[in-house]
Amino acid sequence: MKNLFDVSGKIALVTGGSRGIGEMIAEGYVANGVRTYISARKADACDATAKRLSEQGECISIPADLSTMEGIQALADAIKSRESRLDILVNNAGATWGASIEEFPEAAWDKVMDINLKGPFFLTQALLPLLEASASAEDPARIINVGSIDGLNVNKMGTYSYGPSKAAVHHLTRTMASHLADRYITANAIAPGPFPSKMTAGVQKAFGDEITRNVPLKRWGEPADMAGVAIYLASKAGAYVSGAVIPVDGGIVASSRTL
Repeated sequence: MKNLFDVSGKIALVTGGSRGIGEMIAEGYVANGVRTYISARKADACDATAKRLSEQGECISIPADLSTMEGIQALADAIKSRESRLDILVNNAGATWGASIEEFPEAAWDKVMDINLKGPFFLTQALLPLLEASASAEDPARIINVGSIDGLNVNKMGTYSYGPSKAAVHHLTRTMASHLADRYITANAIAPGPFPSKMTAGVQKAFGDEITRNVPLKRWGEPADMAGVAIYLASKAGAYVSGAVIPVDGGIVASSRTL
């Protein structure tokens, strides 16, 4: 029963790893001995985050645009050129868009669905050989998809494609868990609640106090909250967990409160 949460020596890729939820997960892995690749569309930001995290361990920047199939394949090829296996794939890269229902554009709908849903599926597909090379019955390879409590509850904002995309990510996770179990690959989803990030900056400024009041634990999430569940899912402690959607939200979903 010792070392249940030890992830040292593993290899991970965290998409959208230059900031926000992805950076929180990547930092948790790096600090605990995981060789961690991070990807983001903006090369400067990705490189800067990798440089900062490398003060705690091993973090490598591979910028990529995961909104296109070409970008997805380029990232997969870059990982394959460097590694013979991949223990942990965190599909975190995401986007949102807000507008009134009358003005919500098709291009925004497609952008959100492509990045949030299409990207995780096809990146996983491209990296399956590396995941299979890592996988065993005792220590499965891990897919961790980042969903949202907006895929479990309905928020008050006009982000009409975001919640449905994250609900689809949750179901995609269950589908992956079912179809990849015989390859010793687990798939789970994290559904974050309110965490400070660039994506939530506008929401925090406009509704931050109201959101805090509606969180049963009366606070926003912190980096350790996100890193902790990601380490759990990647460690021996989480080896028998697959197909789960885990809210990390201070109790919002469990209490059925809306933000």
